Amino acid sequence: MRGGGRHAVVVGGSLAGLLAARVLVEHAERVTVVERDRFAAEAGPRPGVPQGRHTHVLLDGGQRALDAVLPGFMDELRAAGSPRVGMPDDVVQFQRGRWFRRTPASTYLHTGTRPQLEHLLRQRVLAHPAIEVVEGAEAVGLLGDAARVRGVVLRERGDGARDERPLAADLVVDASGRGTRAARWLARIGADAPPEETIETGLAYASRVYRDRGGRLGGQALGFNIVADPTQTYGCVVLPLEDGTCIVTFSGLRGDEPPTGDEEFAAFAKRLPHPVVHQWLRAAEPLTPAYGFRQTANVRRRYDLPGRRPAGFLATGDALCTFNPIYGQGMAVAARNAVALRDALADSRRTPTTRRVQAAILASSGQAWDISAGSDKKMPGATGNAVGSSALERPVAWYLGRVLERYASDPVVGDAFRSVLTLTAPLTSLFAPRVAGRVLFGAVGAALVEPPREREGAAPVSQLGRTGELA
Repeated sequence: MRGGGRHAVVVGGSLAGLLAARVLVEHAERVTVVERDRFAAEAGPRPGVPQGRHTHVLLDGGQRALDAVLPGFMDELRAAGSPRVGMPDDVVQFQRGRWFRRTPASTYLHTGTRPQLEHLLRQRVLAHPAIEVVEGAEAVGLLGDAARVRGVVLRERGDGARDERPLAADLVVDASGRGTRAARWLARIGADAPPEETIETGLAYASRVYRDRGGRLGGQALGFNIVADPTQTYGCVVLPLEDGTCIVTFSGLRGDEPPTGDEEFAAFAKRLPHPVVHQWLRAAEPLTPAYGFRQTANVRRRYDLPGRRPAGFLATGDALCTFNPIYGQGMAVAARNAVALRDALADSRRTPTTRRVQAAILASSGQAWDISAGSDKKMPGATGNAVGSSALERPVAWYLGRVLERYASDPVVGDAFRSVLTLTAPLTSLFAPRVAGRVLFGAVGAALVEPPREREGAAPVSQLGRTGELA
């Protein structure tokens, strides 16, 4: 959609939609963002982001992508107080029966709330004079036919309003999230819905905000991370927020879902493989109710596969590829999708056809899908049409198993694997000679019996006792 005089409509005003709008305004005369909710003047949870009350991390790959689309955004986020947490040195982490050495950080997470990040993003994006927002309205269909989409059908929300109105556009981008109705919209204009790949573990999680009384976090450690695996299916993360509080998220599978009752929530920590989190919770002060969330399936919509699909319609963010939120990839992938959209539209060597641009956006989600779906298909009771593994995947899985055995104790392997997990390096970097030599021939380091209290440095590392005290 090169040239002026064009109008683009983005359905959804969350991260993926706002970033897509900012990219598209460089190629269209105007961009309209359609949002079901009405935005509040201040940062806060909203109904359109049901997981907004839970732990959110912005991976390093997402930070770089955000700065690529909105230069200086990460400086603004840091200035607003979003905590910057170094991995692995700032977090006491347990995975696959091992405590991690707290060696110097090779990557950083931003752990502030989702509402804070979205609020700052809205301020930047909606300040552009060519971007307008229609609040309190939802898209209920597409204009056009199976050959080309020519806009959307809108309906106002609230007060029993049922009147529909057309909004013409040269391009429609579906950024409506994991609840997208695009398959239904496409069917109504005679087009084919994309095939879907799914993996569902039945994982559920619950979150609550606490005040860290006694200063047990913030000095020698900023948080905890107990990572679930096929043999130990309970997870927990405790991370700092921008206002000085901490958010606690528990996870469990079908039949062992974390409860949301006051006493039951704290008691769930007893199921973890070490009492360190439970001991911390006993001294911490709860500040909010516990909120649950159970929509955690991985779903990839394959618009790249053959089918009768119209020009002028794209999908991005969770409307294209939805991940189990427990891996913390969603915001980073939304930003990477925007970079892929920008690059595809700006490529002067190729005509930016709908199919080519959509394939580029989907490709930018590929590594996150391999991580999330690849991990979830190994969990007990996983279901879905993408659960199986191919003959090619088996030797890779064997190699990654050796990576995971060394991840907690070998800084070289750990740094390489973290760069993959945070979407700053490709999966192939794990096969670089320096890493592969340690994976194939290096010994597995001695396991830490108890969680390390201090970051590694000049002083020898000490360890937390079974009481779980940090100070």
